[in-house]
Amino acid sequence: MRNKRLIFGILLGMVIGTMLSTSITVFADREQAPANAEALPLDELRLFSDVYSKIKEDYVEDVSDKKLIESAIEGMVTGLDPHSAFLDKEAFKELQIGTTGEFGGLGIEVGMENGFVKVVSPIDDTPAQKAGIKSGDLIIRIDNKPVKGMSLDDAVKLMRGKPGSKVTLTVVREGAAAPMEISIKRAVIHVKSVKYRMLESGYGYVRIASFQSRTAEDLQKALEALKKENKGDLKGLVLDLRNNPGGVLTAAVGVADAFLNKGLIVYTKGRIADSDLRYSASPGDDLDGAPMVVLVNGGSASASEIVSGALQDNKRALIVGTKTFGKGSVQTILPMPEGTALKLTTALYYTPSGRSIQAEGIVPNVTLDPLKVSSQKETFKPITEADLSGHLQNGNKKQAPEAKSGDDLSLAEKDYQLYEALNLLKGLSIYGKWR
Repeated sequence: MRNKRLIFGILLGMVIGTMLSTSITVFADREQAPANAEALPLDELRLFSDVYSKIKEDYVEDVSDKKLIESAIEGMVTGLDPHSAFLDKEAFKELQIGTTGEFGGLGIEVGMENGFVKVVSPIDDTPAQKAGIKSGDLIIRIDNKPVKGMSLDDAVKLMRGKPGSKVTLTVVREGAAAPMEISIKRAVIHVKSVKYRMLESGYGYVRIASFQSRTAEDLQKALEALKKENKGDLKGLVLDLRNNPGGVLTAAVGVADAFLNKGLIVYTKGRIADSDLRYSASPGDDLDGAPMVVLVNGGSASASEIVSGALQDNKRALIVGTKTFGKGSVQTILPMPEGTALKLTTALYYTPSGRSIQAEGIVPNVTLDPLKVSSQKETFKPITEADLSGHLQNGNKKQAPEAKSGDDLSLAEKDYQLYEALNLLKGLSIYGKWR
């Protein structure tokens, strides 16, 4: 029996070797690789077949060949980087649905860090954001199940569920004394990509929550509405990309193109020719050169960094806030047999000036931390005339108007970064374009 298993292991190694040889041949045909291409790693393949045989022979329970092979594939891919993954049927379908802007879950963009799930950013107006989840939170337990040791896909599956049901996340937050438990009610997530409003007369505000297939088109409509509200005269615009986790590359290119007359927007570089792409702006600036301020923070990732990097390098906008996330890699979805897919990192993004975004992020022109401004009540009440014994009465019967309640907060109290961005925008409008 042992000899049979040994023979099986050797045959398995030969089959795997054949499959790898075939794939390398296809790659060689595409790339016209030299004849002395790297030889197959026979020692490593032999080790793999030995381990496979040992598991089949000695593991406490019988394990199917299908499960072992799928687990080996998952381990091989996830060991590359945090964004490459083998997608089963369900995960592949969810990925396709996610780019449309409507899906089930909590409303957070996540990745892996040191074996835990890290929140890249919560999506606007979703259960996660409303419950208080913040960019940078580390999720260590999901419904009291430890995350350590789980794959990202397994963790995401636990967080998803029937709309209306609840899930409890245990999170570790920088600066917090202890882990905190946050209960969130699941919902069908309808992501509204673009929001807009006027900050003051002549100064517009556009918020992009994520980059979806229709984002560039929705941005055009938002700008047209702002112009119409101001009779065609926009003095400047604040583009808010804070906590925007990214999304579709073509949407990011379309957004940057809306504000650029010419110039490179982004380019990618990889090992194969198909990964080397360049995207340039077409003529026409939807703001007619009016000044711009772009707000970013640590939750601004991927497509957000492409837009801010393009506008910064082309000196079209002033980037304000804190350093971005630094997700500058390109993932290509490669359909595989049986409805599965391989999400593989195939290239890196570069800004027009040649800066790699990967693990570096975009450094703002003006660093501005998210300070909190509040109206504090006086703790000491000074003595006034009315407090003096025997003071004269006021003959005027009219009452002074009551002070407004704290519900009517100023912009500085609601969003200090946006308040300062508006001030910078006014300065650019008065003294000319920033260069």
